[in-house]
Amino acid sequence: MPDRKIIHIDMDAFYASVEQRDAPELRGQPVIVGWPHGRSVVLTASYEARKFGVRSAMPGSEAYRLCPQGVFVPPRFPVYKEVSQQIRAIFHTHTDLVEPLSLDEAYLDVTADKQGIGSAIEIAKAIKAAIKEQTGLTASAGVSVNKFVAKVASGMQKPDGLTFIGPSRIEAFMEQLPVGEFFGVGKVTAAKMKAMGLHTGADLKQLSEDQLVKHFGKTGRFYYRIVRGIDNRPVEPDRETKSVSVEDTFAEDVLDMNVLTQELASLAEKLTGRLERYDLAGRTVTVKVKYHDFKQVTRSKTLAAPPDKDELLQTAIELLQLTEAGQKRVRLIGIGVAGFGDFGPDQQLKLF
Repeated sequence: MPDRKIIHIDMDAFYASVEQRDAPELRGQPVIVGWPHGRSVVLTASYEARKFGVRSAMPGSEAYRLCPQGVFVPPRFPVYKEVSQQIRAIFHTHTDLVEPLSLDEAYLDVTADKQGIGSAIEIAKAIKAAIKEQTGLTASAGVSVNKFVAKVASGMQKPDGLTFIGPSRIEAFMEQLPVGEFFGVGKVTAAKMKAMGLHTGADLKQLSEDQLVKHFGKTGRFYYRIVRGIDNRPVEPDRETKSVSVEDTFAEDVLDMNVLTQELASLAEKLTGRLERYDLAGRTVTVKVKYHDFKQVTRSKTLAAPPDKDELLQTAIELLQLTEAGQKRVRLIGIGVAGFGDFGPDQQLKLF
């Protein structure tokens, strides 16, 4: 089977770049999309703000502490969505196999491109040029034979970058990749890997598939394949986001309900930021709990309307109380939202 030609396009500091485009006085300034107070999170920070350590999903109060001179701008989701539609229209001039991941990034399978260009690198250049011409914004592109490598490649030369990782380079590329950059490896898993002496793909490659499964569960099978450059996932143009969730694994099992509630508050903050970034609103809230004995339970509740940040946390706390948390030690806790659909504008604004 011939290699596929996959492009991952990721807009550069998308929301902040739109704001700087539309307000010339913001250009060159450390722009932070979000609010510096309350329980707001940073949706996007310009590259000028990132120099101070500001990053997406960070609490707004922390961003203000790091960069008090930052210009905080409230998000304009209708504008971002309109620009995103312009960009997707550009994608579709080259292929119908487009899988959006959010408003600002997507996978494209250009194995059979509409314009007959042939070279995925040249197609990526053409897409980047069209985005710049039609929107005034820059994008970074990763080009390879599978989704995982293309996605990592798109982040290697930001902003306005283009990185190609060909078949002969993939395995060596994966070996030098830090474990924290592997898909599905969060801070907790990365810390666990490093404690085991696993710092790069080459280190992971020394473990058998059974060993990886023993230490990391079924995700270990994915790590075993991906470190060898094997990713057969197709680009799915009709893929629909059915749920968004966040979770965290404790370094030590937790019995204290106060600690669990504090962790829920942190997760609710992250989840709200992610929903805002993806322009999603859902009515079904789910709490996931994994106990010390690895038994896992979920509890869900469907609300009359998408919850705001406080309602999301309150619902999560109520659902947590329906589990055995506080009686049994907890290893992992998570929150998810599903039930996306078209709600009235008042309900959308309630969430955002």
